[in-house]
Amino acid sequence: MSAFEFRDLMEPGPAIRVLADLTFLSFRDGGEGVVIRAPYRPNHNFGDPDNREFYIGQVELPVGDLVEPGASREVVITFLNGPGLRELLKVGCSWRIQAGTKLVASARVVALLEE
Repeated sequence: MSAFEFRDLMEPGPAIRVLADLTFLSFRDGGEGVVIRAPYRPNHNFGDPDNREFYIGQVELPVGDLVEPGASREVVITFLNGPGLRELLKVGCSWRIQAGTKLVASARVVALLEE
């Protein structure tokens, strides 16, 4: 069995938007060694480090805004409506943000935004 399984299973309904505290790992702590800029669409992993089920979400950064490794920001994240995602995204929920299998940041839901 492959380490990754790609599926295109979307639930009916609009995208899901949340306000989140996003903290990038510093390069020294294993994060990316480059600044992050828009558009930024990393993998979002709500499981443990061995979990390979990712959701698609875009981190909404203002055009021209750069985020250095190790920085924290409050940002809007827009997710495609994947199976079970609405049940996961509750205020206080934390998750891993990855570039492939590499952990690059963590996030926590601050608020659910209107659709």
